[in-house]
Amino acid sequence: MAELTHFNNEGHAKMVDVSGKSVTVREAVACGVVSVNTETFNMITQGENKKGDVLAVAQVAGIMAAKRTSDIIPMCHPINITGVDISFNPDEEQNAIEITATVRSKGETGVEMEALTAVTVTALTIYDMCKSVQKDIKISEIQLIKKTGGKSGDYSFHT
Repeated sequence: MAELTHFNNEGHAKMVDVSGKSVTVREAVACGVVSVNTETFNMITQGENKKGDVLAVAQVAGIMAAKRTSDIIPMCHPINITGVDISFNPDEEQNAIEITATVRSKGETGVEMEALTAVTVTALTIYDMCKSVQKDIKISEIQLIKKTGGKSGDYSFHT
C-alpha cells in the first residue's frame, strides 16, 4: 500500500518537501463532462448565450485555474507551468460537452492537481454561464486520464 506523504510524525498535515526530487518534464491530462439539455447544448455550440461565448470564457477560466491551483488546494506546491491546453468535444447525441485539460511543467512535482482543477473550473464556468436557462446541468466524470514524468512513472487510465 502506498504511503500517505502529507502527514508529519505527529500526524499533522504538512506540505511534502520536493527539494530532493529531480527536475523532469511532467504532463497531466484530465477530463470531465458537462451534460445539458438540447436547448442549452445548441445555445453553447452555436454561440447564442447572452452572457457571451461560453466555451471561450470557460477555456480561459480553466487556464487561470490551473495557474492558481496552489492558492486553493492547501498542500499543492506553486508550480511553474509551461503550458495549459483546454479542449472541448461537443457530443450532440448525448447533449454533452467533454472537456480535456493538458498541463505541462518542468519541475520537481507533478501537475495532476492543476489538470484536475482546470477541468473542474472549466465545467463550473459552463454551468455558471448557462444556469439562467437550465438549472439541472450535470457535471461528471472528472478524472485524471494520463500523467507522465517523475519518480512514480507514467500513468494511464484504462476503462
